Parts: sequence; structure tokens; C-alpha cells
Amino acid sequence: MHIHILGICGTFMGGVAALAREAGHRVTGCDAGVYPPMSDQLRALGIELIEGYGVEQVALKPDLFVIGNVVSRGNPLMEAILDAGLRYTSGPQWLSEHVLQGRHVLAVAGTHGKTTTTSMLAWVLEAAGLQPGFLVGGVPQNFGVSARLGRTDEAVRPATGHPFVIEADEYDTAFFDKRSKFVHYRPRTAVLNNLEFDHADIFADLAAIETQFHHLVRTVPASGRLVVNAREEALERVLARGCWSDVARFGVRGDVPGLRARGEPHAFDVLKAGVLVGRVEWALLGEHNQMNALAAIAAAEHVGVAPQVACEALARFDNVKRRMETKGEVRGITVYDDFAHHPTAIRTTVDGLRRKVGPDARILAVFEPRSNTMKLGTMKAQLPWSLEDADLAFCHSGGLGWDAHEALVEMGERAVVADTIEAIVAKVVKVAKPGDHILCMSNGGFGGIHAKLLAALG
Repeated sequence: MHIHILGICGTFMGGVAALAREAGHRVTGCDAGVYPPMSDQLRALGIELIEGYGVEQVALKPDLFVIGNVVSRGNPLMEAILDAGLRYTSGPQWLSEHVLQGRHVLAVAGTHGKTTTTSMLAWVLEAAGLQPGFLVGGVPQNFGVSARLGRTDEAVRPATGHPFVIEADEYDTAFFDKRSKFVHYRPRTAVLNNLEFDHADIFADLAAIETQFHHLVRTVPASGRLVVNAREEALERVLARGCWSDVARFGVRGDVPGLRARGEPHAFDVLKAGVLVGRVEWALLGEHNQMNALAAIAAAEHVGVAPQVACEALARFDNVKRRMETKGEVRGITVYDDFAHHPTAIRTTVDGLRRKVGPDARILAVFEPRSNTMKLGTMKAQLPWSLEDADLAFCHSGGLGWDAHEALVEMGERAVVADTIEAIVAKVVKVAKPGDHILCMSNGGFGGIHAKLLAALG
């Protein structure tokens, strides 16, 4: 089959393209911005890329157009596809029908930690010899790729299918399918990692997102498993709407059924109903990663991986690119990169670094409110709370429709605002001193600020 993918350079659609190519399909694609590193990865797989959405691409005559959710009505190529009555589908739908069918799907959902937990789970299954397929919204450093088919041979196929681990996003599927992506995946094991309000551009409130999560719950079979964060009231409300599967909770308190951690996030025992079942010692920081680990352990157990084996695998987990990734050090000043953008994620990321460097080292938090939710200003009031553990905060305010100075006013002189990358770099360099830790946070490229900071500091 020849498929032509619209919006191919997004992380998810790029992963779909890689899986389709590995499965033997001819894959071409287009995007408004065909740029590295995704463009290099796709071309290395033999995928032809076209810049822009020109109507002449209809002449490629693929068997099917696969449409990414960045494409909307008015897109010239999409309009031509509709006018000609050509076959098209969404990325999640194509994935469901051509990759996930017949597999034991382990889907990782949640407002935060999806990419990291999906990567942890895939690595645990790999270390246990299960050779899982996976699709992750990042690059797990244990694998070096964001997607692969994994083991598919029928001769030794388990009763429920070979495992496939997928990051399960609640964002909408396509302009013609406003359901969350994850309702297409039909998981046998579903991780509900946490649930907060996000994606203010498509969801009116938290209740609307809870409804989508319950749609996911409805697709899990009775023989399946829901792996649920026991500390999330929103998830309890989701389950109260109806639950037809086994529920394994993590992050529980005391000796109640479920998994809990005992110890610091970098070195902790894992207990199940109060009984020690393993220990994790690793380089990752923050309580959020400790919780992510518990979720991965509980999900892996559903496909037969003992908690002890999972813990041993996590000790060798190398994290995901752009998750507290050290970009360099100059004059005793360390620069980090992290994907955090939601206030809760910013707070937990800063907290994780604070636990690592101690109370006396200075943390300079450099961030841009780049997600659609943050651009709308929906959570601007939470920013001072999210930055409490930082000594100084530098906000890139370019492109915002709200006043960042006003949102950060309660931080006083600890907060600095500038509307260009160059101005942010200059302000950081002016105050940085040996021993400082500069934490850059964004869900985008942040204008290459990490390299610019390192160059300016040198």
C-alpha cells in the first residue's frame, strides 16, 4: 500500500510513518515545516518528504491519505482530497487497523509523564525479552528511535497478542474526528497516570477531559487491567462512572492493595500490599518519576513481568531526550533542557532538580509558555506556585496574549520577563555565576536557547 501522510513531521505522525515503512508500505508525506531531526530520520527510512501542502500532491495517487491533526479545513491539499472524493483516514485510525489489531496494547494516558512512562514500560518489556513494539512521543535513549513494530511472528504469538506500548494522547484525532486519539487504540492494559486540566483550546473544562478518559475506560475488556494513580481524585471520578476491568492502583498509602514506594525518588523500595517486591536505584530525579516507575511496574506485571524484574530493568533506564537532559557545562554553570510546560510539570521538574542539587545551589528557571493552553493564559495564575523552588525565573513572553509581568508579579524581583530569546539570554548571562543550574523548559525548540546560553556564558 502507498500512503501519503499530511503533517508527517509531528512526533506522532512521524512515528506512524516509521511503523508503516517498517511494515513494508510505501510512505510519502508532507508538512509545512520539513526540518531536522524528524526529516532526517524519515528520509533515512526511505520516506520521500514534500514541503508544504500543494494540491499537485494529489497526482501522487496514493492508496490512502493519512491526515494528521495539524491539518484543518482550508488546507489546500485537504480541500483537493475532499473535492476529488479520495480515500483518507486519521493517523490513530490507520494505526488501529494496520498495527494494533491483534496485539496486546498497553496504552499510557495522563496529563503528565506519558512519554517517560511509555518509554519505561517499553524498556521493561524489552529487558524481560518480550521484544515489544512501541510508539512514543519522544526518543527513549535505551532504543534510539521513537517507534518500532517489535515482535510479530505468529508461531509463538501469545493468546492476547505480542505487546505494543503506545503513548495515549487525549488530544483530538483529526479535524473530522474530535474524539481523543486514545479511543482508537483499544488497549488491554491502560495506564491512567494522572489527570488535570489541559488543552484549553479543545476542552472546556476538566469534566470534559474526564469524559474522554471514561471513553477510554469503556474500551478496556473485562480481562484487561486499568493501572490507576491512587492519588488522583479526577481519576476516581472517571472510574465512578463505570468500570468493567481489574484495577491496579499505584501510589497507595500504607498497606492497602497496590504499589507504593518507600525511600527517595533516586533510590526506593517498591512494596505491593506492604510486601517488598523490588528496589529501584537510578539517575532519574523527582517524585513524578518515582510514580511513573510504579505505573510501569504495575502495567508490565499484566503481561507477566515480575515486579523484581521490572525494578532491575528500570535501574538501567536511560530516560528520554529532553527530560532533564544536561546540555552542557561552562565555568561551573550547568544548562539543562526539559519538556515541561504545564504548571504542575514545571513544579515537579524544578522540585526534582532541587532534590538533586540541594538547598544551597541556585536554580535559574528559564521557560516559555508555549503550549496552546499556556498561550491562552488559562493557567497563568499557577506560574508563581510552579516556580516556588527556583531562585530566579526568566519568562519568554513573545507571542503571548496576556501580561506575563502581571502574572508573575507576586514573585517580585525573582521573576524576569523578556519578549525575545536574545534578551532572555542576555538577562540570564548577566546574573549567572559558577555553581548555578540553568533549567530551560519548553515543549518546543525554544529558539535554540541552550546552545546560545552555553556560548554566551563561555
